[in-house]
Order: sequence, then structure tokens, then C-alpha cells
Amino acid sequence: MFLRIAAMAALGIWVYLLLARGRFWRMDVSSAGATRAGSAARVAAVIPARNEAEVIGEAVASLARQQYGGAFHIVVVDDASEDQTPEAARAAAPPERVTIIRGAPLPSGWTGKLWAVFQGIAEAKRFQPDYLLLTDADIVHPPGGLEELVAQAESGYDLVSWMVTLRCESFAERALIPAFVFFFFMLYPPAWIRSTRHKTAGAAGGCMLLRYAMLEQIGGIASIRGELIDDCALARAVKQQGGRVWLGLGAGARSIREYGTFAEIGRMISRTAFTQLRYSAALLALTVAGLAITFLFPVMAALRSSGYGIAAWALMGVAYLPVLRYYRRSMFWAPLLPLVAVFYMGATMHSAIEYWRGRGGMWKGRAQSQRR
Repeated sequence: MFLRIAAMAALGIWVYLLLARGRFWRMDVSSAGATRAGSAARVAAVIPARNEAEVIGEAVASLARQQYGGAFHIVVVDDASEDQTPEAARAAAPPERVTIIRGAPLPSGWTGKLWAVFQGIAEAKRFQPDYLLLTDADIVHPPGGLEELVAQAESGYDLVSWMVTLRCESFAERALIPAFVFFFFMLYPPAWIRSTRHKTAGAAGGCMLLRYAMLEQIGGIASIRGELIDDCALARAVKQQGGRVWLGLGAGARSIREYGTFAEIGRMISRTAFTQLRYSAALLALTVAGLAITFLFPVMAALRSSGYGIAAWALMGVAYLPVLRYYRRSMFWAPLLPLVAVFYMGATMHSAIEYWRGRGGMWKGRAQSQRR
């Protein structure tokens, strides 16, 4: 009886997700129709970089090749790298296009990335930018990417963000990365983010174009200095100040960061999962229960010939197909989404355990969230 009731609940959840959550699953949000070109807006890109020698050269070179008519400059902040990060960045672009600064020691109360971004923005201010392109050291931008981002912003948005195409080559990436995008859009439906009627705010930190005047209006990057999920915190601050936020797919922009193993992807998820739950054991328990009802019980019920379980599992697969197509994965991955959900559930529980051990938010050798 319990399994039957759980399968009925799961079916209701998937009907809601398909029909009433901003159609997040459709993966058709790559353009909102902005066509304005030839902007003269001044833009400065800020790239925080810590031990990124393997990827930053390609990222900086892609920015140096931008086909953009306005003034554009690149600022790289070397955040105490122990490899050849600054040398790789310097070799990737002409000196007149890129400025490389050495970051100061991390002060208390700041996350490492945001402290680097803060210093980069202070340097970028010399170029009097109208917009800041906040991007990561592993993001390769298409030649017309900046023009498209600025056009989107000038159509009426204060923060424009692309969910870039993530690397999906190793077996672990093929199994887990499409689900990462699927779950992200489930939490932050792009249609709701763009809507002024919804409070939902989100962004993808790998590629964000921010209006400089709005940054000053929210109190600068210092206003979110302790946030581990900094991209969504920034989007929330912008929306709370009455600004407009746009999140969509940036099919031409891609991450070249490699996650070769399941363990590497697990650590990437674990870094912020418990932060998303506000470090609450109660929310963790509810999340685990919700994942079980939504993803696992339908399979268990379907294996016992429950019509409700079969229907819920089928709707789950239907919702997952668009992201599989986007990442050019076989449709036969769709029925395996429950297994992927188990992996994400485990990574979330690991995130909580690491936080309780005083190792929360571990990234590049830094624990960025401590037990309170």
C-alpha cells in the first residue's frame, strides 16, 4: 500500500514538473530574440584563476578573439596559483588586451573566488566599463559571444547569464553531466528567472554579464562576499533591487574543465550541495525523502507492475530526453535517470558530512564553509 501511494505521489510530481514548472526541461532557452548589434558599450572581463594553467590560455585567447565593436579589456586575477597560471594567461593575448594582477591574501569573511573577483573589478574600474563579464578560467567563448551577451542585456536585462555547454566526453561525464544541467534548471527554471512575477533568481557562474551600475546599486561584490553559491546569490541580489535577470543556454560557449571520474564529479556536486540546503539537517532529510519519492519509488513500483509507477517512470524519461539530445546522448540513458539521482543523493549527503567535519565547500585546497 505504501509503495502504491508513493508511486501515485511521484506521478503527481512529474505531471507538475512537466506542466507547471516553467517548462524547464525543454532546453530551448538559448535565445530571447535579442537582435541589436553594434553596441558601443564598454566591457571588462574579470577572470579569477587559481591553479588553472591547463585551461586558462584557451579561455583568455577566446576572449581576445571576440568580434566586438566596443571597448573590451580582460583582467585576470591570479589567486595565489602554484602553477604557471599567470604565464599561460599572459601568453594567450596581446598585452594591450589583458591585465594580470596578483591577488592579495584572502581576508576573513570572503570566499576565495569572490575575493579574487572583487580585486578584478577594482582593477577593471580603470577602464570605466558599462558591463562586467564575470567568467571562469575554463570557459571558451565563441567569437560573437560578447556581442550576443551585450545585445541581450541591452534588450532590458541587468544580468545575463549563459549555462555553457559542459564537457561530456568521459564515461562519468556522459553519465552525469546532462543530469547536472537538468537538475539545475529544475531548481532554477529560466522562464521564472526572466519573469518579474516570480521571485526565483539564478545564474550560471561560468558566464555572467552584469551591468556595472546595477553592481553599485546592490552594494558591490562585497554584498555577497561570503556566499559559496555566488552566481545565484548575485542574481538574487539583482532581482531584489528590481533588476531583471536572464538565464539561458549558451550553446557556443563551452567549459573545457575535465571531470574524468565519478569521484571528481561527486566532489564538484558535494562542494555546494549542503550550502543549497542552508546547512540544515532537516532540509537534508526532506531532500533525501523527496528524491526517493520522485526518482526511486516509481522504479520500485514499476518493477511490481504498478501502473502509477510505470507512468511516473515514463514521464521522468520524457522530461529527460531534451537534455540528452542537447548533449548528443542516446535516448537509452533516459530510463537510467533514477540511478543518476541516487549518485546525486549520495553527493548531497557527502556534502553534509564534509561540512560537519569542517571541510565544507572544499575547492583548490580551501574549505570555504565552516560548521556554525
